[in-house]
Amino acid sequence: MAEGRGVSWSDICAPSLDDIALLAEQARADLPAPFDVAAKDIFVQVEEVASDDVLAEMGVDDPLELTGLYDGIPLTQKSVMDVAQQPDMIWLFRAAILDEWSARADVTLGALVTHVFVHELAHHLGWSDEDIARIDRWWE
Repeated sequence: MAEGRGVSWSDICAPSLDDIALLAEQARADLPAPFDVAAKDIFVQVEEVASDDVLAEMGVDDPLELTGLYDGIPLTQKSVMDVAQQPDMIWLFRAAILDEWSARADVTLGALVTHVFVHELAHHLGWSDEDIARIDRWWE
């Protein structure tokens, strides 16, 4: 029996799209105020990898380099007079998340999904990657 850290890996399958979605929903449920309110209306979609169109638009060659993406208008740019064209969406990409999780081997899958979800939520709040990096040193 293959065991590690008291867990039998013999019967464990790789996390599914639904498993990643459940972890993202747990991350949303655990958010403190006022972030919980900002996150309540965002849709979360989990796909295996980003589409070729998204990768080209983002300038990403390797689909395993893009773990998540915010698609919408940041709150800092919205007006009450705006008519929503599409819902705000956080995309999570399962294969890229699992690749990162495997490569790191020092974080739980839940912690990684939470980090990616919160990073994309920060874009919804209007934070740039530079803003996020000043606050979140998780990747170091």
